Amino acid sequence: MDAEKIFKKHLKGKLEIKSKIELKGKEDLSIAYTPGVAEICKAIAANPDKSFDYTIRSNTIGIISDGSAVLGLGNIGPEAAMPVMEGKAILFKEFGGVDAIPIVLRTQDAQEIIKIIKALAPSFGGINLEDISAPRCFEINDALQNLGIPVFHDDQFGTAIVVYAGLINALKLANKSFKDTKVVINGAGAAGISIAKFLGCRGISNCDPVKDIIVLDSKGIVSKNRTNLNKYKEELLEYTNKESIDGDLAKALKEADVFIGVSKANLVSKAMVQSMAEKPIIFALANPIPEIMPGIAKEAGAFIVATGRSDFPNQVNNVLAFPGIFKGALESRAKTITMEMMVASAKAIASLVNPSPERILPEVFMDGLAEAVASEVKRYV
Repeated sequence: MDAEKIFKKHLKGKLEIKSKIELKGKEDLSIAYTPGVAEICKAIAANPDKSFDYTIRSNTIGIISDGSAVLGLGNIGPEAAMPVMEGKAILFKEFGGVDAIPIVLRTQDAQEIIKIIKALAPSFGGINLEDISAPRCFEINDALQNLGIPVFHDDQFGTAIVVYAGLINALKLANKSFKDTKVVINGAGAAGISIAKFLGCRGISNCDPVKDIIVLDSKGIVSKNRTNLNKYKEELLEYTNKESIDGDLAKALKEADVFIGVSKANLVSKAMVQSMAEKPIIFALANPIPEIMPGIAKEAGAFIVATGRSDFPNQVNNVLAFPGIFKGALESRAKTITMEMMVASAKAIASLVNPSPERILPEVFMDGLAEAVASEVKRYV
């Protein structure tokens, strides 16, 4: 892309604040500010829930990052993370009609971040955690679920929702069921662990888990024989790797039905794809270079290939989920975003297309997408 054009579009930032009321005289000023605003303040002081009726909380979330895991750039710090958070705010507004304020923090201490977000909560109707590295992101997200407003870590759950939606249609086309499917997930960070929870039906009622899930990190297959696992990877062993195998990605992929990569470029070979079960399904989501390029995967016999890129078919893009998730949560004043809400949202996304191997997910600009997701969220409040 044209670097000069990119810098020009970002000059002075991508957001601004606009008034929803006009100030054309003293009466307008006295209503918007003092003395009229005192009436609103007194009403909220008597009943803090009225802040959702008479302030921007009703449709505003905070996007909060510490800059520790930004896109594929890594730990680049809060200032460098700000353009991404601004971009995220635009996506919330354009696709879901949700107002969002980006906030970047100059701390990567989990307990301090939790404390800051708790202190900021009265300003917002919800919190979107963004680009915070694992495993701290799990600790932070879990600690904030009783905040009284929905807290959602998009890198975990947004990715999992869209992957789940795509997999619903991919398995349908392959004439396979979840309960008979072996899935290999390469990457045991925020997205990988969350995807495993979805496929293992953790915390989800009326759900059929897949037959087996094998998760790999940079050291290989996550198994009970490993002594270098954090508590979040240890929890995976409660419902993954049922045969307790050890080894590398090549071993894990033998006879697997599905590969889901949330890791690094060029880790999957043609031979690995050829070793998979009939009609292999490949979700190679590393950006900008996937674990295997679609053309190579297809040459190796892949039935369906999805990536995180917009220049290939079947883009797995979180924008399909998070605007509608928060739209529904804010409109219903949900206090949390539950696994049932997220699974229902994934099913709604999947239902919006007549699937084919080249189209297992809707386009992000599809009319009615956010409304369909929001509707499912509201059903479970």
